[in-house]
Amino acid sequence: MRQQGVFTIRLSWMIGVLVYGLLLGQAFASAPVFDHTRSAQRYVVQPGDTLYSIAFSVGMDYRLLAAANGIVAPYSIHRGQVLRLKEEIPQPAPQPAKKRQLIVNTKHTKKRQEILATPTPAVTHVIHREQRVLQWQWPAQGRVSKAFHLTKPVNAGINFAGIFGAPIKATAGGQVVYSGHGIFGYGNLIIVQHNSMYLSAYAFNQENLVKEGQWVQQGQVIARMGGAPKKGALHFEIRKRGKPVNPLKYLSNNPRKKVSF
Repeated sequence: MRQQGVFTIRLSWMIGVLVYGLLLGQAFASAPVFDHTRSAQRYVVQPGDTLYSIAFSVGMDYRLLAAANGIVAPYSIHRGQVLRLKEEIPQPAPQPAKKRQLIVNTKHTKKRQEILATPTPAVTHVIHREQRVLQWQWPAQGRVSKAFHLTKPVNAGINFAGIFGAPIKATAGGQVVYSGHGIFGYGNLIIVQHNSMYLSAYAFNQENLVKEGQWVQQGQVIARMGGAPKKGALHFEIRKRGKPVNPLKYLSNNPRKKVSF
């Protein structure tokens, strides 16, 4: 009877591990959740959300999302707030009709002069981007197990196969704008803002080692690789103006490859 009980416990444990591995593998296979159509027009802010995480989940530039909702830096949002997700192109302000102004010169011959009054041009908002060279470093050791492609099946980044618990490093310096597990399909996720144009994302971490608002340096360990104990995995993305781009165009065999923009 004792042996039968031990066998039952071991069998239950093995089944549990198998189910966990299958669920984790299925979740990792669907990691890059990126909706090109973005049919939803509004979003209600949930606990743990940041403006950056919401923009990331819908594939939108965080500045456009902020502008569409009248949110200014440092881009604070609150639970229950309703955000518009539609990118609205601001319409130019109507220009006043040109008027002819009549001026009479009374000192000389009272000759009439017609002066064309020119209206003051409307001031438009210009987003300045940092014109500098950004160096990109490989975020983890391991082979690339799945390449980038935006056609079905979609993979909005690249997947690494590595060692469970291995260090994950910041591909470039910047500020952590999200650290949590609130974005569906990404597990434990870290998003780092490098400048006004680029973000990088590190998904399915075993453990996040940095907090929101923290500044990190290139090569700094920010997380531990997740996946499964015998099969570590990392999903890595680079976003340009909120849209996924192929990380392999920025990374190379030389971890110090420079990319200008």
